[in-house]
Amino acid sequence: MSPLRVLAVDDEPLALRRVELAMAEMLDVVLVGKARSGREGLDLVRQLEPDVILLDIQMSNLDGFELIEQLDLADPPLVIFVTAHESFAIRAFEVGAVDYVLKPLEFDRLRAALTRARDTLAVADQARRAADLRVLVRTLRGEMADEPAYATGFWVERKGEHVRTQTHQIDWMEADRDYVRLHTRDGPFLMRGPLSTIQEQLDPNQFIRIRRSAVVRTDRIRSIRNRGYGDFRVQLSSGEELRVGKTYVKDVRALLDKR
Repeated sequence: MSPLRVLAVDDEPLALRRVELAMAEMLDVVLVGKARSGREGLDLVRQLEPDVILLDIQMSNLDGFELIEQLDLADPPLVIFVTAHESFAIRAFEVGAVDYVLKPLEFDRLRAALTRARDTLAVADQARRAADLRVLVRTLRGEMADEPAYATGFWVERKGEHVRTQTHQIDWMEADRDYVRLHTRDGPFLMRGPLSTIQEQLDPNQFIRIRRSAVVRTDRIRSIRNRGYGDFRVQLSSGEELRVGKTYVKDVRALLDKR
């Protein structure tokens, strides 16, 4: 059985490096190239003719959809999306994507996606793959246009390593000098601040500021307590208590009243 020839296209160097590390452990696949932009990726697809593209959606100068639209669809490669846009995952399967892998990339999940790609290549003819690719682009581009431009994840630091954490994993965050400390279900991470700039990237329906130096994910707030003398605290689902600034008490109470 010949190795599955794979091209990775992503404008995040750390994401490409993680793909490279993952595939180094797989004996039946070979990474034939890496591209750090959509345009470079398109050139490499034409040169290398890979079996599979590991493709991010949002990239500089040419996004993932535009790259697919410019392919020679007489004999298109299979596409596996590797991206932080988790809201597209179900729809991607509905319209025939080979697979959809979320960041941060898990090695076992990528291995399963590539196995699915190999099985698809064995049974799908070229015309069917080309038609599926056209439908995939039209449908996901429409989904993307309707999605609010809010972050779904961040690259963060811990112990000298950069990893990606998803916003749904964040319990709360606090300003820490030139950084913001993210308290997540996987432990604390540091991200360069300021807090106000990071909050602007978050869905306001999912995160609320409880004091000048702290922002909390709304679905983690269980209750608000008045401990007397203007000392208000929110209790999180984890059991942790956080102080609420006086000027933010009204907003937090209004949030809980809506539930």
